[in-house]
Formats: sequence, C-alpha cells, structure tokens
Amino acid sequence: MKKYTGIISSLLVIGFLFTACERIDLEGIGELNKIELWYSPYTSDAAPLPEDCVLIDFVEKDLGISLTAVPLPTNKDEQAEVLLDAAKSNSLPDIFMVNRDVLTTLVRENYVTRVDGLYALMPERTLKMYDDTSIQAASFDGVCYGLSQSGSIDRNEGILIRKDWLDKLGLSIPVTLDDYYDVMKAFTFNDPDGNGRNDTYGYGAYVDIRAIEEGLGCRFAPFFGAFGVEGTFNSTKGNAGLNIHKPEYKQALEYIHRLSEDGLIDPRWTVHSKNSFREAWKSGKIGMMREQNAAFAMESNYKEFDERFPDAEWILIDPPVGPNGKSSVGAYATGYRIYAVSRRAQELGKMPIIAKFLEWLSTDGYITAAYGEEAVNYMIDDNGALTIEGLPDPKLAYTQKAAAPVLQLRNLVFYNGDDELAVRYPTWYSINGKEMSPLKLLRDMQGKPWTIAINNLPGISKDLKGFYEECVKDFVTGRRDLDSWESWLKEFDKHGGADWERRCIQYAEENALLLDDAKVSLKSKSKDKQKD
Repeated sequence: MKKYTGIISSLLVIGFLFTACERIDLEGIGELNKIELWYSPYTSDAAPLPEDCVLIDFVEKDLGISLTAVPLPTNKDEQAEVLLDAAKSNSLPDIFMVNRDVLTTLVRENYVTRVDGLYALMPERTLKMYDDTSIQAASFDGVCYGLSQSGSIDRNEGILIRKDWLDKLGLSIPVTLDDYYDVMKAFTFNDPDGNGRNDTYGYGAYVDIRAIEEGLGCRFAPFFGAFGVEGTFNSTKGNAGLNIHKPEYKQALEYIHRLSEDGLIDPRWTVHSKNSFREAWKSGKIGMMREQNAAFAMESNYKEFDERFPDAEWILIDPPVGPNGKSSVGAYATGYRIYAVSRRAQELGKMPIIAKFLEWLSTDGYITAAYGEEAVNYMIDDNGALTIEGLPDPKLAYTQKAAAPVLQLRNLVFYNGDDELAVRYPTWYSINGKEMSPLKLLRDMQGKPWTIAINNLPGISKDLKGFYEECVKDFVTGRRDLDSWESWLKEFDKHGGADWERRCIQYAEENALLLDDAKVSLKSKSKDKQKD
C-alpha cells in the first residue's frame, strides 16, 4: 500500500476537516474581501486552476474571501512584460508573483507596498516559509517589499542518457567531452531506436535563461562547465567577473557550435519552449539532455514516454569532463519565489485579508492546495496517512496528470522539508517494473558537481540582455562567425557589458560574496562509481 505520513496527520489534527466547520454566508462579501492573485503555475503544460475547484470553494465558504486566481506566463520575459504593463495601467492585482529585477522597478516606481507588517499576522506560515535570509532577498534599503519563500529545490537537475540506446549500440557511458561527442554522433546517425529512419538526435535542449545562467541558459551549462565557465558570473576571489569575458567561454561555444553544425542537437532548440522540449524527449527522439528530477521521474510526467517506450531506460550520469579536468552540471544559488502586494491593495485596506488567506494556505488549506480533494485526489487511511490507494478513479490521484489543474497553487505552499518531499515525490513502478523514485533521483542529482553562484547581482539592461542572448545563440548556429568573437566582445562591452561586469564585481566585493577557489564547486560526487 502507498502511504505518505509525516506532515499529514498533524495537519489533520489542527482542523482540516472542513465538513465539521461552520460555513460563512457568502451574501454581502464586500470589495475588501475580494482577492485577485496572479500566480506562477506549478505545472506549466496543464490547465489553470478551475474557478469551480474545491480550493476556491473552501476559501470563499470558510474564510469569506472571494478569490480570483490568474496564471502568469511561464516565460520570464513575457511575465515581466505583463506585470510592467499592468503597473503602468494601474491594474496590478492585489498579490502577485514577481522576480527580483521586476520588483526593483515596481519598488522604484512606487507600485508595490512594504510587507513587513504581514509576518506577525501569519505566524504559522512565517515560521515555515520565511527567515532572515529570505526576507533580505526582497528588501530594499532595509525595507521588505516582497514575501520571499523557497523557490525551486537546489541542484534538482542533471544529465540523463538513454541507457538502452547505449546498450544497443555497444557504447560505454561517456565521460569526457570527446566521449560525449562520439555518443551523441552515434545516437544521431546509427539508428539507436531501430526504426530504420534518420530521426533521432544526440542531445535535446531549449534556451532556458536564468539570471545566474545567461547566454544559452542552463540546458547547455554542462558543456560550459567542462571549460570552467558555467553560469553568468565567476564568483571566485581570484577570477571574479563575467564568464563571457573568459577565453574558455569561446572554447565552450566552439564545442557547442560543432555539435550544432554536425547535426547532433535537435535543431528545434532555438525555438523550443519548455513544453515542446519535453514533448520532444517523450516522443523518443532525444538521447541525452539536462532535465529536472520531477519533470522527468514523476509518474504524471514520465507516463506518456513509458506508454510509448516501455522497454526504454534513462540513467543519470556525470557531466562531461573538459580538457583541464573541470566538470559541473551548472551554476546554482538558493532561489526564492517572491510575492508582492500592490500599493492599491494596501490603500484599500486588504493587507489583513491577504495575510489571512496566506496563513490558511499554510495551515488548514495546505492539503487542499498541495494534494487536492479528499476521496477524489487522495485518501486518508485509518492511521491518518495520506494515500492514493482506494480512490474511486485512480486517474485523478494527485500523482497523475489529470489532477494537475487543481494543484496549480502548490508553489504557494510547498516549503521543501524532507517530510513534504517524501509525499510530493512518491516511488512508483513503470510498465515493465522499473522503480521510479523522483526523490532518489533528486538526491543523486544533488551529489553531482555543481558551481555556487551569487544571487541578486546587479541587473542587465533589456537592450544588452537581448543583444547578449541573441548573439551568443547566433555564434552557435553559425549565423555569426566565431572568428569575429573578440571584435564582438568589444561591441558587447561598448553596449554596457564592461559597466555591468564592474557593477557585479563591486556588489560582490562590498557584500563579501566572493569565494575562495577551493570552495566554488561542490565536488562531492557519489562514492559509487558508475558502471556501464
């Protein structure tokens, strides 16, 4: 029987059983008790939170709050555009998710209000979700303007490879950059799926830009890591600065350009979205990729691939080792998901009702937001443990794709404790009996070499950001000749790159954020050697 204990029983004791609660009369709910929330969807390729879901019903009938929940775009640039446009038209919602760069603009233009006073109004949530470090992450001149909670789990991605393709072609697990190239070439041209068609690729990716991994983004970071230039900024005392200025950055681009020119990367990488990239590997056309533990190994995500290719097998491997022995999955920093409150909401007196809603999400409403509706998405057994056994329709279990729409507010309640992760990432078995454990995969990914990055460095202008990202991509695809790299770097610096680097170094030095060289990478690889 699948049982998930821990936080569940204690939460039930404090009063989750709403059927025993007195309902609030909805008639006469005033404007002050209406909350408009713009949220980041937990599952990007699933439908938005349904207006008639049990979560919204509970919020209305038990809190007396009328909740309107609107999903933000998953693309960071589109998200920023939506928020800034709303600010200019004075139509920001009451509470909304925002990244640090956009929040900086909203604070400067006085579109958001300070949230320091909210912490005392939601003691349980504050204890679980916030600390001095997270508060500092959204503070400006000592004033907090955003509720910063734990974002994505650190180091939750890694290089996955089709072990069944390796076995079919008689190949060993790649170790060096040359090994990687040879395997990707074989995956592309030696018909690893045996269908007689030239329709597979050695590597799959998309441009997944993050502040700490600019340029080509994190999906290509392992190749930069082999040259010691993973991430946007080198955070060591002896070599601080933008990695794009390092000679090794060009060497990494030359390697990736070779992969592209030789046709070893799925050519759609330049236009893929997160969702279409995942559709590509689930279609069985990709042999290697950097992917996230849950996006790969959760039953709801892996099931489509499993049904198509039940005998396939993916395994986690070490990132490639470069010419000087360097290796890294990529850069990481403790990330925070920030929710801000509009100045308009504060002026209308909505701060207490917003705090009431958030406190409920972390207490009585936690299970509903995290796991859905009892007897529909989960069951509670005789010991008070949450289980998916005995559901009338197992396809609606919280672990399944069909349940994703009603769980879209999970990002507002998850706090990433070990007890919670055991429930979020249950072990399951594929069609042919393979054990699939998203939690074990996470721990294995965290044991690979990673590079520490600095969060919240000074931002980059929109024009320079576009110039940077587009041109680096052009050097890989061949639209720009790498022989012109040095002259392009001068142009980059002229556009503001040199000033950006100066500001980043100054910020890192003034805040004592630079690290000793020996401490910059987590080289704590698993002691268990990989076997072919």
